[in-house]
Amino acid sequence: MNNRTIDVLNSVFTMGSIDMPLESSYVTVFIGSVIYTFALLCNLILLVIIATNRNLHQPMYLLLFNLSVNDLIGISAMIPRVMSDLLSEHRHISFPACLIQALCLHLYGGATLLILSVMAFDRYIAICHPLRYHTIMTGSTVIKLIVFAWFFDILLVGALFGLLLRFPFCKTVLGNFYCDNVSLLRLTCATDASVNNIYGLFITGILHGIGLFSVLFSYTWILFTCFSNKDSDSKVKALHTCATHLLVFLIYEFSGIILVLLYRVPGTPPTLQKFMGMSFVIFPPSLNPIIYGVKTKEIRGKLRQTFANRIFTIKEANGSRTKSVKVIAR
Repeated sequence: MNNRTIDVLNSVFTMGSIDMPLESSYVTVFIGSVIYTFALLCNLILLVIIATNRNLHQPMYLLLFNLSVNDLIGISAMIPRVMSDLLSEHRHISFPACLIQALCLHLYGGATLLILSVMAFDRYIAICHPLRYHTIMTGSTVIKLIVFAWFFDILLVGALFGLLLRFPFCKTVLGNFYCDNVSLLRLTCATDASVNNIYGLFITGILHGIGLFSVLFSYTWILFTCFSNKDSDSKVKALHTCATHLLVFLIYEFSGIILVLLYRVPGTPPTLQKFMGMSFVIFPPSLNPIIYGVKTKEIRGKLRQTFANRIFTIKEANGSRTKSVKVIAR
């Protein structure tokens, strides 16, 4: 092992290569660009609709607003950079840029689980304690929960990278084509990184444990409440509301499970492993706004109203223009 340390602030890292023909790279970049543009537009539309409609300034939609912001952080940290590197012969990245990308990706992963956990708690209060919902989930309470989720996420991830940066760096060639904690740790001169590995497993267990516990606890009580309720309409409405959140949670968890399995199954092509490594920042941000837009009645109604008003305005403008032309012609 080369133990000669390097000045990382003035160094340039070489990203891992992606073994594919040039033609395949063009196709991949095109598909990736379409997916990124689609996810970007959908999340921005959702953010604008929630921000500009005061009747959507409720706990569930404020949490959804933060989920969309987090999705934009995750997908924007990875996809543009990877697409750019696919078209470049020299895949280089500065240490600060690499560190920022890794921080954003880890913050995205933690915040997703924490926000979804708060959303599960919100659904539990709304369905199991409807009469106390507005007393418990006040505006200040929701803001405190959101601030705590982000603060806790930043604290955990900050400590993870604090442990990483205590080591000097000896290498400049990344084994992956995007930056994360594990890839950066392999570039250090560390001879014993057991503390880093244990802490990495610890925060992974903590975050996924919080997510799974909140969902299992909330939905156990929600199902019990729904099936003990004799009002069939209320039961269907409650289950429909929860199905949206549960679907989003399962998409994120399954993305992570598929990634872990691919790295554990012998003989899996390295290229497939690398691309599936991006699945956790591709599928959730692309599907979340669609799921909430289609499944949530209030958002679906606001979308329809917004586009209907836009079309009416365009038609009205075209009609006025036509009348003006006829008057001038006369």
